[in-house]
Amino acid sequence: MPYNVLFLDIDGTILKPDHTYSPSTKDAIAQLKEKGIEVFLATGRPIHEIAELAEELGVNSFIGYNGAHAIYQNESIINEPLDTNTVTEFLKVAESNRNELVLYTNEKNYFTTFETPEVQQFIEKFQMKENEAFSLDIVDHVLGGTVINMQPAEVPLYEIEADIHLSQVNIEGVKHCYDIIRKAVNKGEAIKQVLKRLNIPAENAIAFGDGMNDKEMLQVAGVGFAMGNASPELFKYANRRTTSVEESGIFNGLKELGLVK
Repeated sequence: MPYNVLFLDIDGTILKPDHTYSPSTKDAIAQLKEKGIEVFLATGRPIHEIAELAEELGVNSFIGYNGAHAIYQNESIINEPLDTNTVTEFLKVAESNRNELVLYTNEKNYFTTFETPEVQQFIEKFQMKENEAFSLDIVDHVLGGTVINMQPAEVPLYEIEADIHLSQVNIEGVKHCYDIIRKAVNKGEAIKQVLKRLNIPAENAIAFGDGMNDKEMLQVAGVGFAMGNASPELFKYANRRTTSVEESGIFNGLKELGLVK
């Protein structure tokens, strides 16, 4: 079967816990690009925080903010901010329950506080640079967010609309953090729009992921690989399984498809 596009999650898929990636991953991306296969980084991260990695890997197409914003070769093709009232409700819930929030715009990461060790750990773990204190004047520009320092029992407090669910961040060393996901705005829905824009059938798309925010992406792509280090619950949403991020999972999966040597 011909393959035309590859979607790669970043944390736990491309990047190891020490923030490095296997040389085989860069090699695999280069080999696919030589074959004319378009490569997207598909991440919960803000796009403004992955520019250095993208340049190193030679990638210039992105799905960021868990599907709220997408760029295809410098052209913005998806831009779906959260509803302002929804953001306001999240802020109220966080304050009432002593959780912290980071809200992402297309330029900055806005934290409700910098004073807790959990927030500092989050910033360090994801090597976030464009950080500012939250202010109300950005509520209508929020593309996504993460709840920090939250217990699993508190998840339903944030699922204030039928369209909203929370997905636990599946990164070693990060606990009690949950991405805010929309059923109508997620990596899978973004991939559907990208495939339509590029006129590529879903069966010609490949995706790799490791967290529950990747489940829609793996379901949409014709070939959906769960990394060996993936959240155990993710395996049922993937039709293939590869080795871990520490064991060249991307390269090995693509080799299984006969796309790399």
